[in-house]
Amino acid sequence: MEKTMPLIGDKFPEMEVVTTRGKMTLPGAYKGKWFILFSHPADFTPVCTTEFVAFQKRYDEFRKLNTELIGLSIDQVFSHIKWEEWIREKLNVEIQFPIIADTGKIANTLGLIHPGKGTNTVRAVFFVDPEATIRAILYYPQELGRNFDEILRMAKAFQVADKEKVAMPANWPDNELIKDRVIVPPAQDVETARKRPSEYDCYDWWFCHKKI
Repeated sequence: MEKTMPLIGDKFPEMEVVTTRGKMTLPGAYKGKWFILFSHPADFTPVCTTEFVAFQKRYDEFRKLNTELIGLSIDQVFSHIKWEEWIREKLNVEIQFPIIADTGKIANTLGLIHPGKGTNTVRAVFFVDPEATIRAILYYPQELGRNFDEILRMAKAFQVADKEKVAMPANWPDNELIKDRVIVPPAQDVETARKRPSEYDCYDWWFCHKKI
């Protein structure tokens, strides 16, 4: 059977990795936690540098959400360490999360190398929950830096959705229709559908929302 890249809903593949914080086993190293694995094209590149600073600036907020960060590129660990030093010395930002040093094996397993772009990894983001299930995957081209407030918003939204068993509207928590409210799952039978308008605020029985 041909091996394909993991998809949303799949378990994150088990792998041993070499990082700037030592050897780790994924996803086991983050058992009981969410983690975000993100790839970047290469060390010592301007867009990637701005991204690492952006992630580090929000690292405390991610950790408050029981969420860890781990980076990856096809660079040696020595390059990662030197780049971290450069960021600390020149930009006064200390990168505190690990960065995976990859030979290309991990990038190929996760589908991070796209045809026509050489051996550099694209800007991918994997959201993995405490059960090691991949919940979301984002891909950006090399020329476009990621929106890290959106990544943080997604981390928050997943946890609210899981806890409250609800769905999140567009641009939550600043939705144009229902603001910071959340969407109640649609009714699955006639009796529940009839009750919905008396139980929640609704545009119709299939579009109800509530405050959390």
